[in-house]
Amino acid sequence: MTATLDADVLQQLVTGAQRGDRVAADALIREHDGWVRSIIYGVVGRPDLIDDIAQQVWTQVWTRLSSLKDPKRLRPWLYTIARNAAIDGGMAHRRARLRNGRLEPVAETRADDRASDPAGRVSRNELYETLLQAIQGLPMIYREPFALRHLEGWSYAEIGEVLQMPLETVETRLVRARRLLREGLTNRMEDE
Repeated sequence: MTATLDADVLQQLVTGAQRGDRVAADALIREHDGWVRSIIYGVVGRPDLIDDIAQQVWTQVWTRLSSLKDPKRLRPWLYTIARNAAIDGGMAHRRARLRNGRLEPVAETRADDRASDPAGRVSRNELYETLLQAIQGLPMIYREPFALRHLEGWSYAEIGEVLQMPLETVETRLVRARRLLREGLTNRMEDE
């Protein structure tokens, strides 16, 4: 959540976007899209759902942006929209998967995989999949702050403000998330 825009510039962009300024709207998307995607991942834990849910988030933002009374509250407001859309999207995906009676594999293609040697690519893909599965296996109460802290670099205070919890709770959840990941990865390595 650490913004690259100062508060005055952010306020001008929000106000401009509320008036229909396309350049301001594009700048807001560029500034916040990365952490919106981290929020979505923190909730659903599936990279294959992020693009669709992010598109829904930005659609909701532009239809509801006029309701934002205080542009300084953009980040918490946007966080709430992203989190709710991710919860809804994750539940809809689970319902569809259950209805169809099948599980789809999680697939992610990374650009650096295409440019490397095949053995290195296989090794990185295995490591990536192992880490991804371990993160996906975290309960949402731990996965969400973990993703915000370790994928987006948010401070404990920023996480606490957005998740509306005391710093001690943020710390506890991050410690537990790391412990669960460590235990899960250790167990996988011992099983192999």
